[in-house]
This record gives sequence, C-alpha cells and structure tokens, in this order.
Amino acid sequence: MALSAVLFDLDGTLLDTAPDMVGALNALRAEESLAPMPYDTIRSAVSHGSARVVKAGFPDANPECSTRLQQRFLEIYRGALSRETRLFPGMDEVLDALTRRRIKSGIVTNKPAWLTEPLLAELGLRARFACVVSGDTVAERKPHPLPLLHAAALAEVAPTECIYVGDAERDVQAAHAAAMPALVANYGYLRSDEDSTRWAAMAYLTRPLDLLDWLETNGRL
Repeated sequence: MALSAVLFDLDGTLLDTAPDMVGALNALRAEESLAPMPYDTIRSAVSHGSARVVKAGFPDANPECSTRLQQRFLEIYRGALSRETRLFPGMDEVLDALTRRRIKSGIVTNKPAWLTEPLLAELGLRARFACVVSGDTVAERKPHPLPLLHAAALAEVAPTECIYVGDAERDVQAAHAAAMPALVANYGYLRSDEDSTRWAAMAYLTRPLDLLDWLETNGRL
C-alpha cells in the first residue's frame, strides 16, 4: 500500500516538551514551598498528560487538592510553552524528507488544542502539518481510533495509507484500531519498567532518523 501520510504523537515523539513541563511542575512545587524534583523522575510522566505529571510531583495530594494543583500547573505551563521545547534531534530532517517525497505529516495528540496550537505557533511549525488533531478536537481520545481517522480525513488520505508514530501503548492501540501500522518512538518518554516490544508495533525507533531508514527499507520512500 502506498504511503500518503505519517501521523505523529506530539509529546515524546515529535517534540521534546519535557523540559518545559518539568519546569512548570517545579515552579508549582516552589509555590507550594517544596524542593524541585529531579528531571528524570518526572520525564516519563509527560506523555501521559498534566494529571499524571502533577500526580508524580504531588503523590500524596487528595483529589480536591490535585484538581487545584493541576489547574495551577496548566496556568504556569501555558505561560512557558516553548522556552526549552524543541523538535527531537533529527526530526526536522525527517519532516523535510517527507515533504520532498510529497508525503504529508500530521499530528494526533491528547494534548488539548489550547496548548497544542499555541505551542506549534510559537515554534513556527504549524504550517508543516497537513492536519493537527488535539485531545479535544473530536469526542474521543486515544486509544480510541477516532482521532487518527479524523486526522486522515483532514489530510484527505485513506487511513490505510497512513502510519502512526508514538511513544505510549495507547498510541499503538489507537493505530491498530484505525488499521494503521504503528511505530514506537523508544527515544520518547517510556518508563524504565515498560517493555514496548509487548505492544506488537510494526517497528521500534531509537531516534527519529530511524523512521526514514524503516520507510526506505520497507519500500515506503
């Protein structure tokens, strides 16, 4: 089957957002008169959203307190979306290579649009993507297939002509449910105790440029 589009998860796959998210968490901890937490302790929570990040930073908070902390965390993070966030090394080359070959790029993320769209705008990246589907764009979120199917429709390609690249098990589950090959970004925010080979993905990438090697090897470029 011809390849028409590559869809990417955002946090931990396309963008290294952990520095700014960990920074926002530690700013919140400072407001709560707590010491900063080590970067590596929080990094693996970033792919799972703000609730998981706040839980990692405040493991003993009760539900009411967690809700307050999450709201404040998002306020802090919104004010510092792109201080240190960058494309993962090699991803710029990947996007350029796809463009040269007239293969569309898209984003499917569970991050809400009020964070996704400003982040892409601040980094000057929005125009590089044929579609962006955020966590509140449609009625379902990953691991449901609807966001991926909606992305394919926005990009005007068939789902069977797409592949999806992500760094969490729900990304693979969503891709399988949408009948898209799934590739795992092992360079992303996996926990040390996670074994991504159990997710039955099509391939596993140790760096973004491995995607180009896989596409060429499998006759997709």
